[in-house]
Amino acid sequence: MPGNAITIQEILSTKNIIIYFVVINIIGFLIMFIDKQKAKRGAWRIPEKTLFIITALGGGIGTTAGMYVFRHKTQKLQFIVGLPFITILEIILAIYWIFF
Repeated sequence: MPGNAITIQEILSTKNIIIYFVVINIIGFLIMFIDKQKAKRGAWRIPEKTLFIITALGGGIGTTAGMYVFRHKTQKLQFIVGLPFITILEIILAIYWIFF
């Protein structure tokens, strides 16, 4: 390989993975805030599917925290159960991947 080529090991370094999860969770938190503000104004809303996609991409801690901090979507069973379920499943899979 050429001297300045980036390898997959460099891309998937622990540092980059941590940065990714911090950023996706900040996005998840902010997207819940933005959607709550839009709901208050009666404006066009962020699709629920998008909120679940952000959660499934690793932003579950941020979206779940945002749900409760901003009291947004807390009356919908699919969010009360779904967001934490996805997050817990991802944590279990990460633990399994790291240790087994």
